Amino acid sequence: MKIYTTLNIGAFHTNYCEDFWIEEQVGTNKKLIAVLDGCTMGNESVFASILLGKILRHTAKRKFYEEFITPTSNDLQSTLKDIIKSLLKDTRNIKNQLGLEINELLSTLIIGVIETQRQVAEFLVIGDGLIFCDGKAFEFEQNDKPDYLGYHLDDDFEYWYESQNQKLSISHFKDLSICSDGIFSFKNLKNTTEQKSESEILAYLLLDKKGSRFDTFLDNKIRSLKDHGHYVTDDLAIVRVIADS
Repeated sequence: MKIYTTLNIGAFHTNYCEDFWIEEQVGTNKKLIAVLDGCTMGNESVFASILLGKILRHTAKRKFYEEFITPTSNDLQSTLKDIIKSLLKDTRNIKNQLGLEINELLSTLIIGVIETQRQVAEFLVIGDGLIFCDGKAFEFEQNDKPDYLGYHLDDDFEYWYESQNQKLSISHFKDLSICSDGIFSFKNLKNTTEQKSESEILAYLLLDKKGSRFDTFLDNKIRSLKDHGHYVTDDLAIVRVIADS
Protein backbone atom coordinates (compact mmCIF):
# COMPACT_ATOMS: atom_id res chain seq x y z
CA MET A 1 0.00 0.00 0.00
CA LYS A 2 1.34 3.39 -1.02
CA ILE A 3 0.13 6.73 0.30
CA TYR A 4 0.61 9.96 -1.66
CA THR A 5 -0.12 13.50 -0.49
CA THR A 6 -0.18 17.02 -1.85
CA LEU A 7 -0.88 20.46 -0.40
CA ASN A 8 -1.40 23.53 -2.58
CA ILE A 9 -2.27 27.17 -1.96
CA GLY A 10 -5.07 28.44 -4.17
CA ALA A 11 -4.24 30.95 -6.88
CA PHE A 12 -6.77 33.38 -5.38
CA HIS A 13 -5.18 33.19 -1.91
CA THR A 14 -2.24 35.43 -1.09
CA ASN A 15 -0.87 34.77 2.40
CA TYR A 16 -1.30 31.20 3.60
CA CYS A 17 -2.57 27.82 2.54
CA GLU A 18 -5.39 27.15 4.98
CA ASP A 19 -5.53 23.40 4.31
CA PHE A 20 -3.58 20.64 6.03
CA TRP A 21 -3.19 16.87 5.78
CA ILE A 22 -1.96 14.08 8.02
CA GLU A 23 -1.00 10.44 7.57
CA GLU A 24 0.06 8.53 10.68
CA GLN A 25 0.38 4.98 11.92
CA VAL A 26 -2.27 4.45 14.60
CA GLY A 27 -1.93 0.69 15.11
CA THR A 28 -0.03 -2.31 13.86
CA ASN A 29 -2.14 -2.51 10.69
CA LYS A 30 -3.97 0.80 10.99
CA LYS A 31 -3.38 4.17 9.38
CA LEU A 32 -4.98 7.48 10.27
CA ILE A 33 -5.49 9.87 7.35
CA ALA A 34 -7.15 13.28 7.35
CA VAL A 35 -7.50 16.51 5.41
CA LEU A 36 -8.49 19.80 7.03
CA ASP A 37 -9.64 23.12 5.60
CA GLY A 38 -9.57 26.24 7.76
CA CYS A 39 -12.57 28.56 7.57
CA THR A 40 -11.66 31.62 5.50
CA MET A 41 -14.12 33.73 7.49
CA GLY A 42 -12.54 32.71 10.80
CA ASN A 43 -9.67 34.52 12.47
CA GLU A 44 -6.26 33.38 11.16
CA SER A 45 -7.94 30.29 9.74
CA VAL A 46 -4.65 28.59 8.87
CA PHE A 47 -4.11 28.24 12.62
CA ALA A 48 -7.20 26.07 13.14
CA SER A 49 -6.38 23.49 10.48
CA ILE A 50 -2.74 23.21 11.56
CA LEU A 51 -3.63 23.03 15.26
CA LEU A 52 -6.22 20.28 14.78
CA GLY A 53 -3.83 18.41 12.48
CA LYS A 54 -1.01 18.57 15.04
CA ILE A 55 -3.35 17.31 17.77
CA LEU A 56 -4.40 14.41 15.55
CA ARG A 57 -0.77 13.49 14.87
CA HIS A 58 -0.04 13.50 18.59
CA THR A 59 -3.12 11.37 19.28
CA ALA A 60 -2.19 8.84 16.60
CA LYS A 61 1.35 8.45 17.92
CA ARG A 62 0.07 8.02 21.48
CA LYS A 63 -2.43 5.35 20.43
CA PHE A 64 0.23 3.52 18.42
CA TYR A 65 2.59 3.41 21.42
CA GLU A 66 -0.25 2.31 23.70
CA GLU A 67 -1.14 -0.56 21.36
CA PHE A 68 2.51 -1.56 21.13
CA ILE A 69 2.69 -1.88 24.93
CA THR A 70 -0.79 -3.36 25.42
CA PRO A 71 -2.16 -4.85 22.18
CA THR A 72 -5.88 -4.26 21.64
CA SER A 73 -8.40 -5.47 19.08
CA ASN A 74 -10.48 -2.33 18.71
CA ASP A 75 -12.41 -2.29 15.43
CA LEU A 76 -12.03 0.64 13.08
CA GLN A 77 -15.24 2.34 14.19
CA SER A 78 -14.14 2.27 17.84
CA THR A 79 -10.66 3.50 16.95
CA LEU A 80 -12.04 6.41 14.93
CA LYS A 81 -14.47 7.34 17.70
CA ASP A 82 -11.69 7.31 20.32
CA ILE A 83 -9.53 9.56 18.15
CA ILE A 84 -12.33 12.09 17.64
CA LYS A 85 -13.09 12.08 21.36
CA SER A 86 -9.43 12.80 22.15
CA LEU A 87 -9.35 15.54 19.50
CA LEU A 88 -12.31 17.34 21.05
CA LYS A 89 -10.92 17.01 24.57
CA ASP A 90 -7.43 18.22 23.65
CA THR A 91 -8.77 21.10 21.53
CA ARG A 92 -11.01 22.21 24.39
CA ASN A 93 -8.06 22.15 26.81
CA ILE A 94 -5.85 24.20 24.47
CA LYS A 95 -8.70 26.66 23.86
CA ASN A 96 -8.97 27.23 27.60
CA GLN A 97 -5.23 27.41 28.17
CA LEU A 98 -4.68 29.99 25.43
CA GLY A 99 -7.96 31.87 25.84
CA LEU A 100 -8.94 31.21 22.23
CA GLU A 101 -12.25 32.21 20.68
CA ILE A 102 -14.44 29.76 18.76
CA ASN A 103 -13.81 31.58 15.47
CA GLU A 104 -10.11 30.81 15.87
CA LEU A 105 -10.85 27.07 15.84
CA LEU A 106 -12.96 26.60 12.73
CA SER A 107 -11.83 23.95 10.28
CA THR A 108 -13.52 21.25 8.25
CA LEU A 109 -12.24 17.71 8.71
CA ILE A 110 -12.33 14.49 6.71
CA ILE A 111 -10.82 11.80 8.92
CA GLY A 112 -10.49 8.07 8.39
CA VAL A 113 -8.89 4.97 9.84
CA ILE A 114 -7.66 2.37 7.33
CA GLU A 115 -6.99 -1.30 8.00
CA THR A 116 -4.04 -1.81 5.68
CA GLN A 117 -4.18 -5.61 5.34
CA ARG A 118 -7.88 -5.97 4.57
CA GLN A 119 -8.11 -2.61 2.75
CA VAL A 120 -11.18 -1.41 4.63
CA ALA A 121 -11.79 2.03 6.09
CA GLU A 122 -14.09 4.07 8.32
CA PHE A 123 -14.60 7.79 7.77
CA LEU A 124 -16.23 10.76 9.43
CA VAL A 125 -16.69 14.01 7.50
CA ILE A 126 -17.20 17.24 9.43
CA GLY A 127 -18.01 19.92 6.89
CA ASP A 128 -17.31 19.81 3.16
CA GLY A 129 -15.03 17.72 0.98
CA LEU A 130 -14.71 14.62 -1.17
CA ILE A 131 -14.03 10.93 -0.63
CA PHE A 132 -13.21 9.17 -3.90
CA CYS A 133 -13.03 5.38 -3.99
CA ASP A 134 -12.32 3.26 -7.07
CA GLY A 135 -13.95 5.74 -9.40
CA LYS A 136 -16.95 6.55 -7.20
CA ALA A 137 -17.28 10.03 -5.71
CA PHE A 138 -18.81 10.72 -2.31
CA GLU A 139 -19.19 14.49 -2.16
CA PHE A 140 -20.11 16.23 1.08
CA GLU A 141 -21.52 19.70 0.63
CA GLN A 142 -23.00 21.94 3.32
CA ASN A 143 -23.70 25.00 1.15
CA ASP A 144 -20.71 26.96 2.47
CA LYS A 145 -22.05 26.69 6.03
CA PRO A 146 -20.07 23.78 7.52
CA ASP A 147 -20.99 22.60 11.00
CA TYR A 148 -17.42 23.01 12.23
CA LEU A 149 -16.00 20.83 14.98
CA GLY A 150 -15.13 23.99 16.94
CA TYR A 151 -18.83 24.64 17.52
CA HIS A 152 -19.14 21.45 19.56
CA LEU A 153 -16.24 21.46 21.99
CA ASP A 154 -18.56 21.62 25.00
CA ASP A 155 -21.28 19.29 23.71
CA ASP A 156 -22.03 15.92 25.23
CA PHE A 157 -19.69 13.78 23.13
CA GLU A 158 -21.79 10.62 22.89
CA TYR A 159 -24.89 12.51 21.81
CA TRP A 160 -22.95 14.64 19.31
CA TYR A 161 -21.08 11.70 17.80
CA GLU A 162 -24.16 9.53 17.37
CA SER A 163 -25.93 12.43 15.64
CA GLN A 164 -23.28 12.71 12.93
CA ASN A 165 -24.70 11.57 9.58
CA GLN A 166 -21.63 12.07 7.36
CA LYS A 167 -20.07 8.70 8.12
CA LEU A 168 -18.83 6.27 5.49
CA SER A 169 -17.66 2.65 5.62
CA ILE A 170 -15.55 1.34 2.73
CA SER A 171 -14.61 -2.27 2.04
CA HIS A 172 -11.92 -3.81 -0.16
CA PHE A 173 -10.78 -0.62 -1.86
CA LYS A 174 -8.07 -0.50 -4.48
CA ASP A 175 -7.65 3.26 -4.85
CA LEU A 176 -8.95 5.66 -2.21
CA SER A 177 -8.59 9.44 -1.87
CA ILE A 178 -9.77 12.15 0.50
CA CYS A 179 -9.73 15.77 -0.63
CA SER A 180 -10.62 19.19 0.68
CA ASP A 181 -13.19 21.03 -1.45
CA GLY A 182 -10.43 22.79 -3.38
CA ILE A 183 -10.53 19.75 -5.66
CA PHE A 184 -13.51 21.41 -7.36
CA SER A 185 -11.78 24.75 -7.92
CA PHE A 186 -9.48 24.11 -10.90
CA LYS A 187 -9.75 26.85 -13.51
CA ASN A 188 -7.94 27.35 -16.79
CA LEU A 189 -6.63 30.85 -16.20
CA LYS A 190 -4.78 30.96 -19.53
CA ASN A 191 -7.48 29.84 -21.95
CA THR A 192 -11.05 29.36 -20.71
CA THR A 193 -12.03 27.62 -23.95
CA GLU A 194 -9.76 24.71 -22.98
CA GLN A 195 -11.22 24.26 -19.50
CA LYS A 196 -11.18 20.61 -18.42
CA SER A 197 -14.40 19.26 -16.92
CA GLU A 198 -14.68 18.38 -13.25
CA SER A 199 -14.81 14.68 -14.10
CA GLU A 200 -11.61 14.98 -16.15
CA ILE A 201 -9.80 16.65 -13.26
CA LEU A 202 -10.97 13.99 -10.80
CA ALA A 203 -9.98 11.16 -13.13
CA TYR A 204 -6.53 12.64 -13.72
CA LEU A 205 -5.76 13.25 -10.04
CA LEU A 206 -7.62 10.39 -8.36
CA LEU A 207 -7.82 7.55 -10.90
CA ASP A 208 -4.85 7.80 -13.25
CA LYS A 209 -1.77 5.96 -11.92
CA LYS A 210 0.81 7.04 -14.46
CA GLY A 211 3.89 8.21 -12.58
CA SER A 212 2.89 6.60 -9.29
CA ARG A 213 6.38 5.15 -8.88
CA PHE A 214 7.46 8.61 -7.72
CA ASP A 215 6.84 9.83 -4.17
CA THR A 216 5.97 13.24 -5.68
CA PHE A 217 3.25 11.61 -7.80
CA LEU A 218 0.44 14.03 -6.87
CA ASP A 219 2.66 17.11 -6.82
CA ASN A 220 3.78 16.23 -10.34
CA LYS A 221 0.16 15.98 -11.49
CA ILE A 222 -0.71 19.38 -10.02
CA ARG A 223 2.35 20.83 -11.76
CA SER A 224 1.33 19.27 -15.07
CA LEU A 225 -2.16 20.75 -14.80
CA LYS A 226 -0.65 24.15 -14.13
CA ASP A 227 1.64 23.79 -17.16
CA HIS A 228 -1.55 23.34 -19.21
CA GLY A 229 -3.18 26.43 -17.74
CA HIS A 230 -5.22 24.77 -14.99
CA TYR A 231 -4.68 26.32 -11.56
CA VAL A 232 -6.31 25.31 -8.32
CA THR A 233 -7.98 28.54 -7.18
CA ASP A 234 -8.89 27.40 -3.66
CA ASP A 235 -6.48 25.69 -1.28
CA LEU A 236 -6.25 21.94 -1.80
CA ALA A 237 -5.15 18.98 0.30
CA ILE A 238 -5.27 15.40 -1.00
CA VAL A 239 -4.35 12.07 0.57
CA ARG A 240 -4.47 9.20 -1.94
CA VAL A 241 -4.03 5.55 -0.95
CA ILE A 242 -3.27 2.97 -3.64
CA ALA A 243 -3.39 -0.67 -2.54
CA ASP A 244 -0.78 -3.15 -3.66
CA SER A 245 -1.63 -4.80 -6.97
